[in-house]
Amino acid sequence: MLIEGLIAVAFVAALVVFVSPDEYAGRLAAALSLVPIAGSLYMWSQFDATGNALLGGSVAFETDFVWLTLGGLDVHWLVGMDGISMPLVVLTTILTTLAIVSAWTPIDTRQSQFYGLMLFMEANLLGVFTALDFFLWFVFWEAVLVPMYFLIGIWGGPRRKYAAIKFFVYTNIASLAMFIGFIALVFGLGDSVSSMRLPEIATALRGGELGGFAGLDAGALKLAAFVAMFVGFAVKVPVVPLHTWLPDAHVEAPTPASVMLAGVLLKMGTYALLRFNFTMMPDVAQALVVPIALIAVISVIYGAVLALAQQDLKRIVAYSSVSSMGYVILGLVAYTTYGVGGATFQMVAHGLISGLMFMTVGVIYNTTHTRMVGDMSGIADRMPVTSGIFVAGAFGYMGLPLMAGFAGEFFIFQGAFASTVHSAMPLFTAAAMFGIVIVAGYLLLAMQRTLFGPFRFDGDYEVTEAAFHDVAPLAVLLFLVIVLGVAPDLFFQMIQQAVNPILQTGGGL
Repeated sequence: MLIEGLIAVAFVAALVVFVSPDEYAGRLAAALSLVPIAGSLYMWSQFDATGNALLGGSVAFETDFVWLTLGGLDVHWLVGMDGISMPLVVLTTILTTLAIVSAWTPIDTRQSQFYGLMLFMEANLLGVFTALDFFLWFVFWEAVLVPMYFLIGIWGGPRRKYAAIKFFVYTNIASLAMFIGFIALVFGLGDSVSSMRLPEIATALRGGELGGFAGLDAGALKLAAFVAMFVGFAVKVPVVPLHTWLPDAHVEAPTPASVMLAGVLLKMGTYALLRFNFTMMPDVAQALVVPIALIAVISVIYGAVLALAQQDLKRIVAYSSVSSMGYVILGLVAYTTYGVGGATFQMVAHGLISGLMFMTVGVIYNTTHTRMVGDMSGIADRMPVTSGIFVAGAFGYMGLPLMAGFAGEFFIFQGAFASTVHSAMPLFTAAAMFGIVIVAGYLLLAMQRTLFGPFRFDGDYEVTEAAFHDVAPLAVLLFLVIVLGVAPDLFFQMIQQAVNPILQTGGGL
């Protein structure tokens, strides 16, 4: 019952903070959020799962009992962790606490509601990464949207209502597409499954037990369901051309919400793609390798080019996230141990690095009240510590050795070049690697224009180094980025154990 305890603590903490006085809410939320961190680190130390949770592997901290019955199918309260979910659970707990601390300076209204929603979102994110029954997973998946909608819509920038509604509409339509695709599969499986348990459904699909449904034969049904679910999850990732909600959401969201959005919420999309599309229907994924790899390369290059053209630091980081997540898709479709394992590792690495970059931009904005590159230069003279961390984070984004981003991208490229799913995979991989050059270009330009050169600031605010509690979360994140870059095996070995069973194709299109 450790997973239930972890989720329950976050829920109870959210309720306590929600009704607490505003002047204590930030400190209280940070203190209570340390409990899930301690819990997740303890579970990591005791982690003994082997194999993949959906493919007959040994699951850690599992709880399984029938919750209710829907339409003749049992819905289980089934939670557990394998080597894919464990790193994401640790990432979620750490990033939530750091995002809460980073909110102490910029959030000055309705603090108790703000921090309560942050903790409520953490509880549901933990559910998404540990639920192994579709109905239970879908409840957590949808519940994550609610706090993010309010965080953008209430505490966001001038166009916050537009950005919040756009975020909600996009992600809700995506959920509908995904839901229809999955339910069609369940109907197609018929009596082959008796519950919504994901391991049971994955086994039936890979075992070729899918029949026809709604006039479609098994092959057409599986293909249609795969596409519907891919589109639904791709919106959340996001990939080009389904990414247009992301820059608006990031620019209008308060910094802590941007940290959670880029650091964890985007990983929901890639995590779901891995669990549902690439684990349950590997034959379809391999049949569609060319269009999926093409989408990944376009996302890498197009996202990087868009970032290069931006003047708003937050937009630069937002578009760079689109580019980075393209690498994750490329690793998944490679279908090799290093490709899929590297993609999973990159989810964690990008979560840390993007969180660091958004948080650093937020600290600069709190002092200067601008994020526009043309409004400032030479601020490293006045904010040397923050600027130093910004430079280190940018190097991490560029994939410099001994940083987490380098390890993730190296695994992905190694796995993609070795892929045998299609003869064009090396070409797709080589094309995607050009994104690294563009990433280095826009980050170096942004750093050179804002941090270095003669000091200039087109504003009326005094530019000084940020307070200790603003810089401390940045330092912690930078430390974790380096630790994971120096010792990627802290996560990669457990990831490999969960990934290897996925690579055995079954079923048949």
